[in-house]
Amino acid sequence: MSVTAGAAALDRGFGGRVNQVVDRAIEEGRVVGAVILVARHGEVLYRRAAGLADRETNKPMATDAIFRLASVTKPVVATAALALVEAGVIRLDDPVTKFIPEFQPKLADGSEPVITIRQLLTHTAGLDYGFRQAADGSYHRADVSDGLDQPGLSMAENLERIASVPLSYVPGTGWSYSVAMDVLGEAMARATGASLPELVDRLVVQPLGMHDAAFAVRDRSRLVTPYADGPGRAISMGAHHRVPFGNGAISFSPGRVFDPASFASGGTGMNGTAGDVLKLLEALRSGGAPVIRPETAAAMTTDAIPRLETTMPGWGWGLGFAVLRDPISASTPQSAGTWRWGGVYGHSWFVDPALELTMLALTNTAIAGMTGAFPDALRDAIYGRQA
Repeated sequence: MSVTAGAAALDRGFGGRVNQVVDRAIEEGRVVGAVILVARHGEVLYRRAAGLADRETNKPMATDAIFRLASVTKPVVATAALALVEAGVIRLDDPVTKFIPEFQPKLADGSEPVITIRQLLTHTAGLDYGFRQAADGSYHRADVSDGLDQPGLSMAENLERIASVPLSYVPGTGWSYSVAMDVLGEAMARATGASLPELVDRLVVQPLGMHDAAFAVRDRSRLVTPYADGPGRAISMGAHHRVPFGNGAISFSPGRVFDPASFASGGTGMNGTAGDVLKLLEALRSGGAPVIRPETAAAMTTDAIPRLETTMPGWGWGLGFAVLRDPISASTPQSAGTWRWGGVYGHSWFVDPALELTMLALTNTAIAGMTGAFPDALRDAIYGRQA
Protein backbone atom coordinates (compact mmCIF):
# COMPACT_ATOMS: atom_id res chain seq x y z
CA MET A 1 0.00 0.00 0.00
CA SER A 2 1.34 3.43 -0.93
CA VAL A 3 1.69 6.25 1.58
CA THR A 4 -1.12 8.12 -0.20
CA ALA A 5 -3.45 5.10 -0.11
CA GLY A 6 -2.64 4.47 3.53
CA ALA A 7 -3.39 8.07 4.44
CA ALA A 8 -6.67 7.95 2.54
CA ALA A 9 -7.72 4.77 4.33
CA LEU A 10 -7.07 6.43 7.66
CA ASP A 11 -9.24 9.38 6.62
CA ARG A 12 -12.23 7.20 5.76
CA GLY A 13 -13.47 6.43 9.25
CA PHE A 14 -11.03 3.74 10.32
CA GLY A 15 -12.40 4.03 13.87
CA GLY A 16 -15.62 2.28 12.93
CA ARG A 17 -13.70 -0.63 11.44
CA VAL A 18 -11.49 -0.88 14.53
CA ASN A 19 -14.58 -0.89 16.76
CA GLN A 20 -16.00 -3.82 14.78
CA VAL A 21 -12.80 -5.82 15.22
CA VAL A 22 -12.64 -5.13 18.95
CA ASP A 23 -16.33 -5.79 19.54
CA ARG A 24 -16.18 -9.09 17.68
CA ALA A 25 -13.13 -10.32 19.62
CA ILE A 26 -14.75 -9.48 22.95
CA GLU A 27 -18.17 -10.89 22.03
CA GLU A 28 -16.54 -14.15 20.93
CA GLY A 29 -14.57 -14.34 24.19
CA ARG A 30 -11.18 -14.41 22.46
CA VAL A 31 -10.14 -11.19 24.23
CA VAL A 32 -11.46 -10.19 27.65
CA GLY A 33 -10.44 -6.53 27.68
CA ALA A 34 -8.24 -4.09 25.82
CA VAL A 35 -7.02 -0.51 25.56
CA ILE A 36 -6.33 0.65 22.01
CA LEU A 37 -4.65 3.89 20.97
CA VAL A 38 -4.02 5.14 17.42
CA ALA A 39 -2.06 8.33 16.81
CA ARG A 40 -1.18 10.18 13.61
CA HIS A 41 1.28 13.08 13.38
CA GLY A 42 1.49 12.92 17.18
CA GLU A 43 -2.26 13.38 17.70
CA VAL A 44 -4.35 10.60 19.24
CA LEU A 45 -7.14 9.89 16.75
CA TYR A 46 -8.59 6.84 18.46
CA ARG A 47 -8.69 5.93 22.15
CA ARG A 48 -10.82 3.14 23.55
CA ALA A 49 -11.05 0.98 26.65
CA ALA A 50 -13.13 -2.07 25.76
CA GLY A 51 -14.34 -5.15 27.59
CA LEU A 52 -13.40 -6.06 31.14
CA ALA A 53 -10.31 -5.60 33.31
CA ASP A 54 -11.62 -8.43 35.50
CA ARG A 55 -14.33 -10.71 34.11
CA GLU A 56 -15.15 -12.42 37.40
CA THR A 57 -16.07 -9.15 39.14
CA ASN A 58 -17.41 -7.54 35.96
CA LYS A 59 -14.91 -4.67 36.35
CA PRO A 60 -14.83 -2.60 33.15
CA MET A 61 -11.58 -1.85 31.38
CA ALA A 62 -10.30 1.72 31.81
CA THR A 63 -7.89 3.73 29.69
CA ASP A 64 -5.54 4.08 32.68
CA ALA A 65 -5.48 0.33 33.39
CA ILE A 66 -2.06 -1.11 34.25
CA PHE A 67 -0.87 -4.17 32.33
CA ARG A 68 1.97 -6.63 32.78
CA LEU A 69 3.91 -5.45 29.72
CA ALA A 70 5.95 -8.59 28.97
CA SER A 71 8.09 -7.85 25.88
CA VAL A 72 6.75 -4.32 25.58
CA THR A 73 9.48 -3.89 28.21
CA LYS A 74 12.15 -4.42 25.54
CA PRO A 75 11.94 -1.04 23.76
CA VAL A 76 11.98 0.75 27.13
CA VAL A 77 15.15 -1.03 28.26
CA ALA A 78 16.73 -0.72 24.81
CA THR A 79 16.18 3.05 24.92
CA ALA A 80 17.80 3.24 28.36
CA ALA A 81 20.76 1.20 27.07
CA LEU A 82 21.25 3.56 24.14
CA ALA A 83 21.10 6.53 26.49
CA LEU A 84 24.01 4.92 28.35
CA VAL A 85 25.82 4.47 25.03
CA GLU A 86 25.39 8.17 24.30
CA ALA A 87 26.77 8.98 27.75
CA GLY A 88 29.85 6.84 27.09
CA VAL A 89 29.06 4.47 29.96
CA ILE A 90 28.83 1.46 27.66
CA ARG A 91 29.65 0.93 23.98
CA LEU A 92 27.76 -1.20 21.50
CA ASP A 93 30.85 -3.26 20.75
CA ASP A 94 31.87 -3.77 24.38
CA PRO A 95 32.10 -7.44 25.32
CA VAL A 96 29.49 -8.46 27.87
CA THR A 97 32.26 -9.95 30.02
CA LYS A 98 33.56 -6.42 30.60
CA PHE A 99 30.57 -5.95 32.88
CA ILE A 100 29.62 -9.54 33.79
CA PRO A 101 32.93 -11.43 33.89
CA GLU A 102 31.31 -14.68 34.96
CA PHE A 103 28.88 -14.74 32.01
CA GLN A 104 30.73 -16.72 29.36
CA PRO A 105 28.51 -19.19 27.49
CA LYS A 106 30.34 -21.65 25.28
CA LEU A 107 29.72 -23.10 21.86
CA ALA A 108 29.08 -26.82 21.53
CA ASP A 109 32.77 -27.35 20.75
CA GLY A 110 33.76 -25.78 24.09
CA SER A 111 35.12 -22.53 22.66
CA GLU A 112 34.20 -19.23 24.35
CA PRO A 113 33.22 -16.60 21.77
CA VAL A 114 32.83 -12.89 22.53
CA ILE A 115 29.27 -11.61 22.96
CA THR A 116 28.79 -7.86 22.60
CA ILE A 117 26.20 -5.36 23.79
CA ARG A 118 25.13 -4.87 20.16
CA GLN A 119 24.48 -8.58 19.78
CA LEU A 120 22.27 -8.58 22.87
CA LEU A 121 20.21 -5.70 21.45
CA THR A 122 19.85 -7.40 18.07
CA HIS A 123 19.28 -10.96 19.37
CA THR A 124 22.32 -12.23 17.49
CA ALA A 125 24.21 -13.51 20.56
CA GLY A 126 23.40 -17.20 20.13
CA LEU A 127 21.00 -17.26 23.09
CA ASP A 128 17.41 -18.50 23.07
CA TYR A 129 14.08 -18.43 24.92
CA GLY A 130 12.77 -21.54 26.63
CA PHE A 131 9.30 -21.03 25.16
CA ARG A 132 10.77 -21.43 21.68
CA GLN A 133 11.99 -24.92 22.54
CA ALA A 134 10.25 -28.25 22.93
CA ALA A 135 9.64 -29.60 26.44
CA ASP A 136 12.96 -31.44 26.46
CA GLY A 137 14.95 -28.46 25.12
CA SER A 138 18.24 -27.33 26.64
CA TYR A 139 16.75 -24.25 28.33
CA HIS A 140 14.13 -26.40 30.03
CA ARG A 141 16.72 -28.90 31.17
CA ALA A 142 18.73 -26.03 32.68
CA ASP A 143 15.52 -24.52 34.18
CA VAL A 144 16.19 -21.13 32.57
CA SER A 145 13.48 -18.56 33.28
CA ASP A 146 12.17 -16.47 30.38
CA GLY A 147 11.47 -13.70 32.89
CA LEU A 148 7.77 -14.47 33.23
CA ASP A 149 7.83 -17.23 35.84
CA GLN A 150 9.77 -18.62 38.82
CA PRO A 151 8.99 -15.89 41.40
CA GLY A 152 11.95 -15.15 43.66
CA LEU A 153 14.60 -16.37 41.20
CA SER A 154 17.72 -14.18 41.32
CA MET A 155 19.53 -12.74 38.32
CA ALA A 156 22.78 -14.42 39.41
CA GLU A 157 21.15 -17.84 39.38
CA ASN A 158 19.42 -17.34 36.04
CA LEU A 159 22.61 -16.05 34.41
CA GLU A 160 24.40 -19.16 35.61
CA ARG A 161 21.69 -21.34 34.11
CA ILE A 162 21.78 -19.46 30.78
CA ALA A 163 25.58 -19.70 30.58
CA SER A 164 25.43 -23.45 31.22
CA VAL A 165 23.65 -24.02 27.90
CA PRO A 166 25.76 -24.11 24.70
CA LEU A 167 25.18 -21.21 22.33
CA SER A 168 23.11 -21.99 19.25
CA TYR A 169 25.62 -20.39 16.85
CA VAL A 170 28.68 -18.15 16.75
CA PRO A 171 27.51 -14.71 17.96
CA GLY A 172 26.83 -12.35 15.08
CA THR A 173 26.19 -15.09 12.53
CA GLY A 174 22.52 -15.82 13.20
CA TRP A 175 19.35 -14.45 14.78
CA SER A 176 17.21 -15.94 17.55
CA TYR A 177 14.72 -14.18 19.80
CA SER A 178 16.04 -14.71 23.30
CA VAL A 179 16.75 -13.81 26.91
CA ALA A 180 19.41 -11.39 25.61
CA MET A 181 17.62 -8.33 27.03
CA ASP A 182 17.74 -9.85 30.51
CA VAL A 183 21.51 -10.21 30.15
CA LEU A 184 21.70 -6.66 28.80
CA GLY A 185 19.78 -5.31 31.79
CA GLU A 186 22.29 -6.86 34.17
CA ALA A 187 25.22 -5.50 32.14
CA MET A 188 23.68 -2.02 32.38
CA ALA A 189 23.30 -2.38 36.14
CA ARG A 190 26.89 -3.59 36.58
CA ALA A 191 28.23 -0.78 34.38
CA THR A 192 26.53 1.93 36.43
CA GLY A 193 26.25 0.52 39.93
CA ALA A 194 22.51 1.23 39.84
CA SER A 195 19.70 -1.31 39.56
CA LEU A 196 17.96 -1.75 36.22
CA PRO A 197 14.66 -0.36 37.61
CA GLU A 198 16.51 2.74 38.84
CA LEU A 199 18.21 3.23 35.49
CA VAL A 200 15.03 2.85 33.45
CA ASP A 201 13.18 5.21 35.74
CA ARG A 202 15.89 7.89 35.56
CA LEU A 203 16.75 7.61 31.88
CA VAL A 204 13.36 6.96 30.26
CA VAL A 205 10.33 6.90 32.54
CA GLN A 206 10.77 10.21 34.33
CA PRO A 207 11.90 12.26 31.30
CA LEU A 208 8.90 11.04 29.28
CA GLY A 209 6.35 11.26 32.11
CA MET A 210 5.47 7.54 31.90
CA HIS A 211 3.86 7.77 35.33
CA ASP A 212 2.86 4.14 35.86
CA ALA A 213 5.73 2.43 34.01
CA ALA A 214 7.84 0.43 36.47
CA PHE A 215 9.11 -3.03 37.36
CA ALA A 216 6.80 -2.90 40.37
CA VAL A 217 3.06 -2.19 40.21
CA ARG A 218 2.45 1.36 41.35
CA ASP A 219 -1.32 1.00 41.83
CA ARG A 220 -2.61 -2.55 42.27
CA SER A 221 -6.21 -1.39 42.04
CA ARG A 222 -5.66 -0.64 38.33
CA LEU A 223 -3.75 -3.83 37.46
CA VAL A 224 -5.77 -5.98 35.06
CA THR A 225 -6.48 -9.65 35.68
CA PRO A 226 -4.55 -11.87 33.23
CA TYR A 227 -6.33 -14.38 31.00
CA ALA A 228 -5.12 -16.90 28.47
CA ASP A 229 -6.32 -18.68 25.34
CA GLY A 230 -8.72 -21.44 26.20
CA PRO A 231 -11.21 -23.78 24.56
CA GLY A 232 -14.01 -21.60 23.25
CA ARG A 233 -13.12 -18.50 25.24
CA ALA A 234 -10.25 -17.06 27.27
CA ILE A 235 -9.70 -18.55 30.72
CA SER A 236 -8.36 -16.95 33.90
CA MET A 237 -4.68 -17.64 34.56
CA GLY A 238 -3.72 -19.62 37.63
CA ALA A 239 -0.71 -19.02 39.87
CA HIS A 240 1.39 -21.03 37.40
CA HIS A 241 -0.04 -21.19 33.91
CA ARG A 242 1.34 -22.71 30.71
CA VAL A 243 0.05 -21.60 27.32
CA PRO A 244 0.95 -23.63 24.19
CA PHE A 245 2.87 -21.55 21.67
CA GLY A 246 4.61 -22.74 18.53
CA ASN A 247 6.51 -25.93 19.25
CA GLY A 248 6.59 -25.26 22.98
CA ALA A 249 4.71 -23.38 25.68
CA ILE A 250 5.03 -20.12 27.58
CA SER A 251 5.18 -20.39 31.37
CA PHE A 252 3.46 -17.60 33.30
CA SER A 253 3.48 -16.77 37.01
CA PRO A 254 1.37 -13.61 37.23
CA GLY A 255 2.24 -13.15 40.93
CA ARG A 256 5.94 -12.83 40.07
CA VAL A 257 5.54 -9.07 39.84
CA PHE A 258 4.67 -8.89 43.54
CA ASP A 259 7.80 -10.74 44.70
CA PRO A 260 10.63 -8.22 45.23
CA ALA A 261 13.18 -11.05 45.14
CA SER A 262 12.35 -11.78 41.48
CA PHE A 263 15.08 -10.54 39.14
CA ALA A 264 14.28 -7.42 37.12
CA SER A 265 13.77 -8.85 33.64
CA GLY A 266 14.96 -6.45 30.97
CA GLY A 267 12.99 -8.43 28.43
CA THR A 268 9.64 -8.94 30.13
CA GLY A 269 9.52 -7.40 33.61
CA MET A 270 7.78 -4.02 33.41
CA ASN A 271 4.21 -2.88 34.02
CA GLY A 272 2.45 0.20 32.73
CA THR A 273 -0.44 1.78 30.87
CA ALA A 274 -1.13 2.18 27.19
CA GLY A 275 -0.55 5.90 27.59
CA ASP A 276 2.88 5.22 29.06
CA VAL A 277 3.91 3.07 26.11
CA LEU A 278 2.55 5.54 23.57
CA LYS A 279 4.76 8.27 25.04
CA LEU A 280 7.85 6.18 24.38
CA LEU A 281 6.84 5.13 20.87
CA GLU A 282 5.97 8.67 19.88
CA ALA A 283 9.25 9.98 21.32
CA LEU A 284 11.22 7.48 19.24
CA ARG A 285 9.15 8.19 16.13
CA SER A 286 9.70 11.94 16.41
CA GLY A 287 13.47 11.79 16.96
CA GLY A 288 14.08 10.49 20.46
CA ALA A 289 13.94 13.66 22.56
CA PRO A 290 14.26 14.06 25.47
CA VAL A 291 15.79 10.62 26.08
CA ILE A 292 18.10 9.95 23.11
CA ARG A 293 19.45 11.91 20.16
CA PRO A 294 17.90 11.81 16.67
CA GLU A 295 20.79 9.84 15.19
CA THR A 296 20.46 7.25 17.96
CA ALA A 297 16.70 6.96 17.43
CA ALA A 298 17.34 6.55 13.70
CA ALA A 299 19.81 3.72 14.34
CA MET A 300 17.41 2.09 16.78
CA THR A 301 14.57 2.05 14.23
CA THR A 302 16.64 0.89 11.23
CA ASP A 303 17.32 -2.74 10.33
CA ALA A 304 20.60 -3.50 12.10
CA ILE A 305 21.05 -7.02 10.70
CA PRO A 306 20.44 -6.65 6.93
CA ARG A 307 22.50 -9.71 6.01
CA LEU A 308 20.79 -12.04 8.51
CA GLU A 309 17.38 -13.69 8.27
CA THR A 310 14.97 -13.67 11.18
CA THR A 311 12.22 -16.23 11.70
CA MET A 312 9.70 -13.65 10.40
CA PRO A 313 9.46 -13.38 6.59
CA GLY A 314 10.01 -9.81 5.44
CA TRP A 315 11.16 -8.54 8.84
CA GLY A 316 14.61 -7.59 10.10
CA TRP A 317 15.61 -6.30 13.52
CA GLY A 318 16.72 -2.92 14.82
CA LEU A 319 18.19 -2.13 18.22
CA GLY A 320 15.22 -3.35 20.22
CA PHE A 321 12.39 -4.50 17.93
CA ALA A 322 11.45 -5.77 14.45
CA VAL A 323 11.83 -3.55 11.37
CA LEU A 324 9.91 -4.20 8.15
CA ARG A 325 12.09 -4.97 5.14
CA ASP A 326 9.55 -6.18 2.59
CA PRO A 327 5.78 -5.67 3.03
CA ILE A 328 5.00 -8.24 0.31
CA SER A 329 7.04 -11.01 1.94
CA ALA A 330 5.52 -10.08 5.31
CA SER A 331 1.96 -9.97 3.86
CA THR A 332 1.26 -6.63 5.52
CA PRO A 333 -0.16 -3.30 4.35
CA GLN A 334 2.37 -1.43 6.50
CA SER A 335 5.05 0.71 4.86
CA ALA A 336 8.61 -0.56 4.51
CA GLY A 337 10.54 0.71 7.53
CA THR A 338 7.64 0.12 9.93
CA TRP A 339 8.82 -1.09 13.33
CA ARG A 340 6.79 -3.17 15.71
CA TRP A 341 6.61 -5.83 18.41
CA GLY A 342 4.32 -7.00 21.21
CA GLY A 343 4.12 -8.89 24.48
CA VAL A 344 2.95 -12.39 25.40
CA TYR A 345 0.51 -11.19 28.05
CA GLY A 346 -1.52 -9.99 25.06
CA HIS A 347 -0.05 -6.85 23.46
CA SER A 348 0.83 -5.56 20.01
CA TRP A 349 2.10 -2.26 18.67
CA PHE A 350 3.58 -0.77 15.52
CA VAL A 351 4.93 2.53 14.23
CA ASP A 352 4.67 3.32 10.51
CA PRO A 353 7.06 6.27 10.12
CA ALA A 354 6.10 6.92 6.49
CA LEU A 355 2.53 7.64 7.61
CA GLU A 356 3.60 9.06 11.01
CA LEU A 357 1.20 6.47 12.40
CA THR A 358 1.40 4.70 15.76
CA MET A 359 -0.93 1.89 16.93
CA LEU A 360 -0.89 0.32 20.37
CA ALA A 361 -3.19 -2.41 21.70
CA LEU A 362 -2.71 -3.71 25.24
CA THR A 363 -5.01 -6.57 26.24
CA ASN A 364 -5.28 -8.82 29.26
CA THR A 365 -5.45 -11.97 27.13
CA ALA A 366 -2.46 -14.13 26.21
CA ILE A 367 -1.70 -15.05 23.47
CA ALA A 368 -4.65 -13.82 21.38
CA GLY A 369 -3.89 -10.14 22.00
CA MET A 370 -0.33 -10.47 20.69
CA THR A 371 -0.47 -12.55 17.53
CA GLY A 372 -3.01 -14.04 15.20
CA ALA A 373 -6.48 -13.00 14.15
CA PHE A 374 -7.05 -10.09 16.54
CA PRO A 375 -3.91 -7.96 16.02
CA ASP A 376 -3.90 -8.75 12.29
CA ALA A 377 -7.51 -7.61 11.98
CA LEU A 378 -6.77 -4.44 13.96
CA ARG A 379 -3.90 -3.60 11.64
CA ASP A 380 -5.95 -4.28 8.53
CA ALA A 381 -8.87 -2.22 9.84
CA ILE A 382 -6.59 0.78 10.33
CA TYR A 383 -5.18 0.48 6.80
CA GLY A 384 -8.54 -0.24 5.22
CA ARG A 385 -7.51 -3.68 3.98
CA GLN A 386 -10.37 -6.15 3.67
CA ALA A 387 -10.13 -9.36 5.67
